[in-house]
Amino acid sequence: MHRNLRLSVVIPCYNEENGVREVIGRIPPIVDEIVVVDNNCTDRTAEVARSLGARVVQQKTPGYGAAYKAGLAAATGDVVVTMDGDGTYPPEEIARLVDMLEEKRWDFLSASRFPLADPRAMNLTNRIGNGVLTVTAMLLFFVPIRDSQSGMWVFRRALLPRMRLHSDGMPFSQEIKLEAILRGASFGEGHIPYGARIGEVKLQKWRDGWLNLSHLVRKRFGGH
Repeated sequence: MHRNLRLSVVIPCYNEENGVREVIGRIPPIVDEIVVVDNNCTDRTAEVARSLGARVVQQKTPGYGAAYKAGLAAATGDVVVTMDGDGTYPPEEIARLVDMLEEKRWDFLSASRFPLADPRAMNLTNRIGNGVLTVTAMLLFFVPIRDSQSGMWVFRRALLPRMRLHSDGMPFSQEIKLEAILRGASFGEGHIPYGARIGEVKLQKWRDGWLNLSHLVRKRFGGH
């Protein structure tokens, strides 16, 4: 518990046995609940997570967004914190980000990775892709945002029923931020140090980049 708020951390995983071990080990004791989503893992991710005290939720529908929908539905805290199971997002920043959420009286805080604290943590093509998607989101939705693709968010769980979250894939990351803003939630960003990935890269940059871009256009003009 922190600032009289129960904290839930939600981590979607597909074969992150080594990464999730480190991530859970770095989560501070102020966190009340850790929910790990097993998204059809074929390694020991679920076993490792349970052994470290996490609650494991199964999600058979493949995809980043599908995993998050299951994990967010299972979370019970007043504030939900999300991060990947690969060690790129810093659990050590949880207390500071929750403090920022409270002090700014925001409903939703998105952790911005830019400017990168360690340029080696993200290759050039990924940086360009993130920039294109973020600028597109700003132009289409008239929102000031520095990192539309960040996977670390801190938000009040009471906000979830107000958001219309459709994507089962990678666009979920931009969708949840846009939904928070479009539904009138107070929104802000806080900088975090982004780290190098542990384990195999799952992102298929060209396919996922195109899916994200087309999702932005559909959401803006299709009414989703």
